[in-house]
Amino acid sequence: HLSASSSTLAYDREFLRTVPGLLMVTEIVLGLLVWTLIAGTEYFLYPAFGWVMFVAVFYWVLTIFFLIIYMTMTYTRIPQVPWTMVGLCFNGSAFVLYLIAAIVDASSVTKDLDSHNYNSWAASSFFAFVVTSCYAGNTYFSFISWRSRTLQ
Repeated sequence: HLSASSSTLAYDREFLRTVPGLLMVTEIVLGLLVWTLIAGTEYFLYPAFGWVMFVAVFYWVLTIFFLIIYMTMTYTRIPQVPWTMVGLCFNGSAFVLYLIAAIVDASSVTKDLDSHNYNSWAASSFFAFVVTSCYAGNTYFSFISWRSRTLQ
């Protein structure tokens, strides 16, 4: 006698209506813009843009991963993981590394370097700073969540 167990994944529709949820979606959309604007150029000739690409693609993929975890409420199925601390570390590291990448991106954009790619690099720099501010906001909300859990 075989019994089939069914496990259904929960779906949290309300997460996208919260400020952290909206910030994550903004991070994904604008992070995609950052790395596609650079990827469409000859960035590989300039090591600084390689660093920006690494940070942008790395955190873009991880942000999608965390959005899926929060949307499907997978974190409730793995209570052994300190999710508030994981979120704080993720958002904090994303903020710091994106800030460095945005500064590197902005300081590397010059018309003298390659005028053909100037507009794409300038736009990627702008969006990198916007994404940095989104990660800063999510770091703040992660800190508030972590702080409220540690005080209990």
